[in-house]
Amino acid sequence: MEATMRDLRLHTAEVLAAADRGTPVVITYRGKARAVLSRWSGTDKHETTERNPAFGLWRDREGDVEEEVRRMRQPRPLP
Repeated sequence: MEATMRDLRLHTAEVLAAADRGTPVVITYRGKARAVLSRWSGTDKHETTERNPAFGLWRDREGDVEEEVRRMRQPRPLP
């Protein structure tokens, strides 16, 4: 099956249904093939053994994380 970017934008459900049936969908942009959308055959979970380095970033801090984020979002004073 071939679908344009406009088809993908306006008829996403139908394009995904074709991919779910196992039909590879060639996505074209301005008449040229740009990508192939196909059925996902893997698991839904990311299988990785490494942890994200940002995980536990606030573990050593005292106090409320939400309060710290609110403080960081405040506008800075003008010089």
